[in-house]
Amino acid sequence: STTGPPAPPGPLTHLNLPDSSEARPQSGADGRSLPGTWTRSSPEHATVLREGVRRCLQQQCEQTVRILHAKVAQKSYGNEKRFFCPPPCVYLAGPGWRVKPGQGQAQQAGETGPTVCGYMGLDGASGSAAETQKLNFEEQPDSREFGCAKTLFISDADKRKHFRLVLRLVLRGGRELGTFHSRLIKVISKPSQKKQSLKNTDLCISSGSKVSLFNRLRSQTVSTRYLSVEDGAFVASARQWAAFTLHLADENYPQGDFPPREGYVRYGSLVQLVCTVTGVTLPPMIVRKVAKQCALLDVDEPISQLHKCAFQFPGGPSGGAGTYLCLATEKVVQFQASPCPKEANRELLNDSSCWTIIGTESVEFSFSTSLACTREPVTPVPLISTLELSGGGDVATLELQGENFHAGLKVWFGDVEAETMYRSPRSLVCVVPDVAAFGSDWRWLRTPITVPVSLVRADRLFYGSAFSFTYTPEYEPDADADALLESIHHEFTRTNFHLFIQT
Repeated sequence: STTGPPAPPGPLTHLNLPDSSEARPQSGADGRSLPGTWTRSSPEHATVLREGVRRCLQQQCEQTVRILHAKVAQKSYGNEKRFFCPPPCVYLAGPGWRVKPGQGQAQQAGETGPTVCGYMGLDGASGSAAETQKLNFEEQPDSREFGCAKTLFISDADKRKHFRLVLRLVLRGGRELGTFHSRLIKVISKPSQKKQSLKNTDLCISSGSKVSLFNRLRSQTVSTRYLSVEDGAFVASARQWAAFTLHLADENYPQGDFPPREGYVRYGSLVQLVCTVTGVTLPPMIVRKVAKQCALLDVDEPISQLHKCAFQFPGGPSGGAGTYLCLATEKVVQFQASPCPKEANRELLNDSSCWTIIGTESVEFSFSTSLACTREPVTPVPLISTLELSGGGDVATLELQGENFHAGLKVWFGDVEAETMYRSPRSLVCVVPDVAAFGSDWRWLRTPITVPVSLVRADRLFYGSAFSFTYTPEYEPDADADALLESIHHEFTRTNFHLFIQT
């Protein structure tokens, strides 16, 4: 077996700080970094923490909170209550919800049922029972917990043009798990009836964006059914809705092999709907505008939020009317339209083949409480949006851009802590650890090493991410293999770093 070189004093990083009071990491009394300073945990604390982080990564103790909601909400006037449609919903996923919690969070023996309950309302509201809705989580066949807020609305007394939903999660026993916010939601008075202009991009729907489709017979709320996917099949569900990626398709490509096209979706376009969770797709269809229960075949204006539309399967009978996506109770079927006797460019539909389209958003928060030695809420959960590498070789730094960053966070590469500098709520910078920190056999390595990038709070709360970092050795072939092995340490000091964003 081979061993690495003797370890130099202190942890290895590409940026070794001189042993001077000016350059030494500084931190406040609570372990948080002071703005603009590099910080790292003490060696004793880091060793214990490294074991915990390694365990977290191996056992996958992750807990995920996912909020799904529409991009727009229609305002309620007077005494009416226009409930948000589709209703905002929450999914709790990940094995961490079933892992025995850490210190101070022990569950009572024999307890069953949900370990958490939720309350959802609008930001800026008083938080009274009248303005929040309790979510009762139910376990799904895929082991996710699902909760839905069916009776939320925004009144005309609220003059805001945008708002967010606020989800408060409370553990059994009353301890606050955290407060989570949705994306911004635009308030509209009613769906736009006039021809939509691309100048008003807020209401247009672009290729590659997420949408929901629902059908409501005779405008009755109780009859609403949502296009969804269950057991790999498309269904019309009265209970749950799915988000679909709406792609502009290309009829010259075989199904499932179309290249993504950019731009706003117009009526008359060939589109394909892909379920964001399962990846199940419907065949390419032509999207048509609907007016007075007729599909309009000669309209090519941009689609707008909350428009009524129909989805026609291409290649219908020659000279006859087309077939359309339709629901029959819970099944999704095809409906044979008939030509409109009075107007040539219209086809008569039934109620069940008229769909309302709306853009959707989702936000996902991931964390693990298995290491934490705190009863503090897990929020605000930091969200990483992009990584930006600077430098290489002896000195490389990585900037994390996102939201909800604070001075109590440290960046980790796999199970190795990086020196971290807090810049702002949207920026953290860290020193890329030396590749030698990932094992004693690093000097014999010929292949890239990929490690996950995560964040750990000062109280050992662990935040995973979808991002990873790859070390790529660069070496020149040498006829003398021994000389190559001897020089590999030198080669690693000239490492080129390549970043792979995996989402």
